[in-house]
Amino acid sequence: MLRDIEVHSGAEALAALQRALSDLGPSDFIAEVLTNPSLFGRVAVVSSFGAESAVLLHQVAKVAPSTPVIFIDTQFHFDETIAYRDALVSQLALQDVRCYSIDPLSQKRLDPARTLHLTNPDRCCHARKVEVLTRALRDFDGWISGQKRFQSITRAGVERVDWDTERSMWKFNPLADWSADDLETYRVAHGLPHHPLVQLGYASVGCAPCTSPVADDEDGRAGRWRGQQKLECGLHRNPNIIAASVA
Repeated sequence: MLRDIEVHSGAEALAALQRALSDLGPSDFIAEVLTNPSLFGRVAVVSSFGAESAVLLHQVAKVAPSTPVIFIDTQFHFDETIAYRDALVSQLALQDVRCYSIDPLSQKRLDPARTLHLTNPDRCCHARKVEVLTRALRDFDGWISGQKRFQSITRAGVERVDWDTERSMWKFNPLADWSADDLETYRVAHGLPHHPLVQLGYASVGCAPCTSPVADDEDGRAGRWRGQQKLECGLHRNPNIIAASVA
């Protein structure tokens, strides 16, 4: 399908690639991304094993269960998240899950008392998530994310095909246009388990000290960094356009 596309830069080029993939369902979209190494290079999946992670991981497992799945262990995850990760890996038979954490020297230099999240949550996220992900993706040319437009106003413009300017690589969001109802319908149809904290009101699950349950009338990410202006951890940036053009 994509044999006539070659990598170039420019807004028109990215739009062409987005159109080429726009009519595909998520599984076919993922298959195109993972089976076109001449175009996209080596691609990994990045998953938090959070409240909505099972659907994307199930679709990846159907297409290519040996795809590397990167999990950033911030060392502040809920115990329920770690248990959920292990259960999903087993149920979906994911073959290459890789866990990365802040290195000991950076931990000693930046957060020896493990209290940085209390005084500078942005710096904490940068050290425990952003820098760790950059290191984890060193050997890849792109990554698949679970971002969706409905999740928050900061994600309302997410495209299925993006360019990660921070790391100079592809970024793919196969479920960008899915709704919460789409996710739940798929989860039930395929017998995928809920994250254990969902039933306790956690619509979005991050690090334990910075995550709280949400009320029914709140935005799904209202429980992240509650009471602060902070909305994102920094892993996801608004992409600049540099992509592909039709030859």
